[in-house]
Amino acid sequence: MPSLTRAHILTALQSAIEPLPYTHAMWQGGAAAFNRVDEWSDVDLQIDVDDDRVAEACAVVDATLAEHRAGGPVALKFELPQPTWHGHYQAFYRFHNASEFLVLDFVVMKHSHPNKFLEPEIHGEKVVLFDKDHTLTVPPLDRTDWADKLKGRLASLRVTFELFRPFTEKELQRGNAIEAVMCYHGLVLRPLVEVLRIRHAPARYNFHSCYVYYDLPADTVRALEPLFFPRDADDVRAKQAQAAQMFTEALAGLDPATLGLP
Repeated sequence: MPSLTRAHILTALQSAIEPLPYTHAMWQGGAAAFNRVDEWSDVDLQIDVDDDRVAEACAVVDATLAEHRAGGPVALKFELPQPTWHGHYQAFYRFHNASEFLVLDFVVMKHSHPNKFLEPEIHGEKVVLFDKDHTLTVPPLDRTDWADKLKGRLASLRVTFELFRPFTEKELQRGNAIEAVMCYHGLVLRPLVEVLRIRHAPARYNFHSCYVYYDLPADTVRALEPLFFPRDADDVRAKQAQAAQMFTEALAGLDPATLGLP
C-alpha cells in the first residue's frame, strides 16, 4: 500500500525551502485553494525565489524529494520545456511510494515576475505555507479590464461559432468520423462552454472544461454532459444541433453592457 501522503510532501519541502535566504514565499493552489482536496487531488505547489536562484531552488527540491522521508525515489519527472506559456519553471513528479494520483505540480516563480496567479476570484484562496516579505499580497483585480476581455471574447464567439461550426458536418459528409468528432469538440462544444462560463462564471471564462462541475449550475451541467459523449457519426450530427441551440440560447441571455464580475 502507498504510504506517502500530501502532508509528507508539503512538510519535507517546506522544511527544506523556507530556511533558504533566497526564497520569499511558498503556497498551495489548485484543489487546496478551493477547499476541495480529496483522495484524487494532486499537490499544486508554488514558490517565489530570487530571479537568479531558480536552478538552485530546483536542485534543493530534487534532492529533498529523493530522500526517504519524502517518499522517494521519484518514479517520474517531467519539466515543461522553456519558455513556458506562463513564464515560470514548472515540473511534475510522481513517486514510487504513493498513489498514482498524488502528483506534485511544482512551479518556481521569479520574484520580479508580475503574474503569480494569485487573484482569488480566478484561482481561489491560496494556502500560504510561508510568506517572508508580503510577496503574496494580491492587488485588486481590474474589473473594468476584465469586463473588456469578456466583451471581446463574446464578440469573437458570436462570429467564430457560426463560421466554424459547419466543419463538423463537412467531415461527416466526407465520411471522416474521427475528424468530425474532433471538430465537434473543438469548434462546437469548446465555444459553447466558454459562453456558458461568461454567463455563469466570468472570472474563469477561459478555463474551458476545467472546474465545469463546480462553476456552472447543476442543471446546466446536466444538459451539457450528454453532448460530450456521442455514440456514433449520426449522434454527432444530432448532438451538434442540440449544442448549437444551447449556444444560441446562452448567447441570447448575455447583455454585453452588463458583462463583468459579480
